[in-house]
Amino acid sequence: MDSGIERSGYYSIDEAIEDGIAPVPLSLDRTLDIQRTLDVIDHLFSCEATWHKGHTLAQTVFTCIYLMKMERISSHAVLNSFCRILRATCNSVISVVSTARTHEEEDLFTMSFGLPLNGEGDDKCLSVLNSVEETISRQLRACKSQALSKKKTLEEFESLQDNPELEEGYCRALLCRLRFRKHFHHVVTCMRKPQGRGLDLARKHVTSCLAELSSMLKSQEFLKSQSDITSQKGDESCTTASGCRPIGFDVSLNSRLLSPAPPRAVQILAWSDAIRYFEKLLHDLDIICALSLDPVLENVLHFIAQFQKSVPDLVPRAFLQNMYSVSYLCYSLLFPTYINNDAKIH
Repeated sequence: MDSGIERSGYYSIDEAIEDGIAPVPLSLDRTLDIQRTLDVIDHLFSCEATWHKGHTLAQTVFTCIYLMKMERISSHAVLNSFCRILRATCNSVISVVSTARTHEEEDLFTMSFGLPLNGEGDDKCLSVLNSVEETISRQLRACKSQALSKKKTLEEFESLQDNPELEEGYCRALLCRLRFRKHFHHVVTCMRKPQGRGLDLARKHVTSCLAELSSMLKSQEFLKSQSDITSQKGDESCTTASGCRPIGFDVSLNSRLLSPAPPRAVQILAWSDAIRYFEKLLHDLDIICALSLDPVLENVLHFIAQFQKSVPDLVPRAFLQNMYSVSYLCYSLLFPTYINNDAKIH
């Protein structure tokens, strides 16, 4: 036995659900429900960054029981839309890394055996998210409108929670997270298009992602002020903006249920570290998107040498590899036609 293994006491997902570890709604108090939803979203954000660093999906993103049992949250519009697009993005990233073969045989990144990665309706995840985003956007506009009285706001728009004074803050916190999720999904999708057809659009979504990350950081003060101080963890280790421990996660359950999952739980990146990871990831992807698709061979080699000095992580390396091995540039690099010393690849 591994002395470092963490055991939760649950032998199945259904057993954990019956014990109330992942309630739906997250609370009967609508304000607490939104707080807990934001904590789940933030912890998943930290889990995703940890996964990108080389750990398994089973020990990071899919420690979330809501993701393992998506049918349970169909009535929870915000959490359902977020989890659907997160799952679709994870699936796309796995495809990119697997195609690029930038990972080693022993790497755990692409291991997804037994995980519910392909869900019915995930192809419509963007439309589902857009609908939720528009609803929250209308509520935010109502909160900011000086022309609407408080009574009219509550009557004509379904609020996120029950405290009118907190409505705007929660709307802003949710919107920036949902929008980041949407734009990051677009970045991955656009960069996967053949022959670089989506690179210019991907750069626009990268810019939007960075703006939403900034908004997420700004929301931290508000979320901390509304959280239960007694449940907060230290800033250096907390995986949520509020500092609270999220509900709906079990770090060791998949180790019992899925054979590829190592027995020991991994250390999830702190939320602040996850923010920094995604900022660097997006800057690296932006540099890749700015590459010319009709390059001089010597310039390509120079770029690769310079790019690796920044120590890019697995995901940007995979996208770069795909640009030169999957697209038509592969043929150009392997069989260049030199006209002179400065000839371009044809």
